[in-house]
Parts: sequence; C-alpha cells; structure tokens
Amino acid sequence: MTVDKIALVTGANRGLGRSAAIALATRGVRVVVTHRGDAAGAVKTVEEAQAVGGTAAALRLDISDVPSFASFTTELGAQLERWGTSRLDILVNNAGLGVFGPLETVTIDDFDTVMGTNVRGTFFLIQSLMPLLAQGGQVINVSTSLTRHTSPATSVYSASKAAVEALSRTLAAELGPRGIRVNSIAPGPTATDFNGGAMRDDAGMRQVLAGQTALGRVGEPEEIGDAIATLASEGLRWVTAQRIEVSGGALL
Repeated sequence: MTVDKIALVTGANRGLGRSAAIALATRGVRVVVTHRGDAAGAVKTVEEAQAVGGTAAALRLDISDVPSFASFTTELGAQLERWGTSRLDILVNNAGLGVFGPLETVTIDDFDTVMGTNVRGTFFLIQSLMPLLAQGGQVINVSTSLTRHTSPATSVYSASKAAVEALSRTLAAELGPRGIRVNSIAPGPTATDFNGGAMRDDAGMRQVLAGQTALGRVGEPEEIGDAIATLASEGLRWVTAQRIEVSGGALL
C-alpha cells in the first residue's frame, strides 16, 4: 500500500473504528477519524495512530444527521487540502448503532433510529463523498455475522446490516466503471464496548460465544481492524461486491 493513501473511518473514536484507523495508519495510510461527540476518544485514536508512525486528524460527524453531510464534506475537503490533496482513497463506514430486544418491545422510534443511522446514514454519506472519492478508490462497509446466522432480539439490527450488504453489492456494480471497489466486512462476536461492552466484559457471555466459534474464542478488535486494512490493500485490488466474514467461524 502506498504511503499517500488517505482513508476516512467513521465512528473511529472507539472500538472497531479505532482499530481500523490504527491498522491503516500502521500501513502508511493517512487517516481522518470521525466521532459523533466523543472528541476525547477521537483524539486518543489520533494519538495512537501517530504513535505507530501514522498521520491522522479528527472531525465530528453524526451519520444520523444527513443534512449535516454537506458541511462535513466541505470540512473534509479542507482537511485534504491541508494534506496537499483533494481526493479520498478509502471510505470505511463503521459508525452505526444497535437497538436490541424481542419483537414486542421494539418501538417505531427504535426501528427508525437503527435504520436511519445504519442504512440511511451510510447510503447518503457515500453519496455525499462521491465527488471526493478518487478513481480507483474503495468503500468498505462494516456489517455483522448476524446477517448469516441468527440470534434472538437482534432482528432490526440484523436487517439494517443486511440492507448495508445489499447496498454494497449494488454500488459495486454502479461504481465499478470508476474503478471503485465496494465490499462489506462482517465481524462476528468481538470484545469491544459495543452494546455496553457485553462481549468484552461479561465472562459468561464470552464463554458461550467462544463455544460457538470454530476457533474457540471471541475476536479482538485488532483482528477486525487488520482485516479492514488488508481489504483496503492493493493485494486485494481485484475484490469487489464481496461480503467477507471475520468471525472465527461463528455458528458454522
């Protein structure tokens, strides 16, 4: 991977987004990390990226606030200019949220919040950033292994990520003439602070989930970050419209 590549990683103030940003920075990619309001977390990601020899900057972005995307795109363009370029090479759509509960407990607001963030926000952010995305660039959308297997009380979240995977395949065909690759990464159970950090902190849950994977353990966020950085590399330049699951063989 050449050192002049620039990536934008949404929701990179923590968890998988932070791991992806650091993995990219380790490989010589300059990284713009976004956060919805956790400026301190974003600064920590920038500092960790710099600690591995990378270059990074932080911008605020709420992907549920589609009307704000125009001003964000302007801010991003200004950051790119500070780095002496006008183009973005890699867009990692990691930011998202989950609302979990059985059918009878899910409210209209719950449904609209999840779909509005994970699907609507992802789609329109890609649309907004298309003028900046370089010929031959790429989009990586973060999904979940739950689009392949099932788990109780995850229906809305899983459906939103299935929609993201469908968007990825369709946009791969639409943007292919520009040489733009679009893929999705589907993490399995991973020890992050997502959903209150349950998979990281609940020993009982970790044991159950570990027993459901071929490799016998829960994943670490760095393993997802490495997978994203590998997919973004020139070594996988012939890969597009794919769903790549990174789950340790969950529920085979």
